[in-house]
Amino acid sequence: MDIRLLDLQSPLLSTIHHLMDTTDEAEKSFNAPTRTYVRDAKAMASTPADVKEYPNSYVFIIDMPGLKSGDIKVQVEDDNVLLISGERKREEEKEDAKYVRMERRLGKFMRKFVLPENANADDISAVCQDGVLTVTVEKLPPPEPKKPKTIEVKIA
Repeated sequence: MDIRLLDLQSPLLSTIHHLMDTTDEAEKSFNAPTRTYVRDAKAMASTPADVKEYPNSYVFIIDMPGLKSGDIKVQVEDDNVLLISGERKREEEKEDAKYVRMERRLGKFMRKFVLPENANADDISAVCQDGVLTVTVEKLPPPEPKKPKTIEVKIA
């Protein structure tokens, strides 16, 4: 078919063009991050942590100034993901006071850590002292070395 015979304003071409545009928009919205993902990513980025490895444990250290133990959650998901989360809420405002400047972070925070294979997810402790949360995950004992198996040789 000769391209010169096609009318550029034809219903066929406009329908094809519309379908191609719709596919691009659907693909963009499908690939776009969800609100939950964006919120969680911001919460994780705003929660710095130090992680130390000792001979018998892993220690996670996170600054939590001004938070009570009830504001902090420490959980294990999927048997190997340590989840530390919580929320810092705004103080009750007094009637005669107004903020001149607000710089302290408010809102939700969260960090996830994939635990190593030798971490004991059943032996975790958490202590918050002087605004510093310390989560200790004990290590599993090293596996016993396998003893060689002796197989009796039979004479036929």
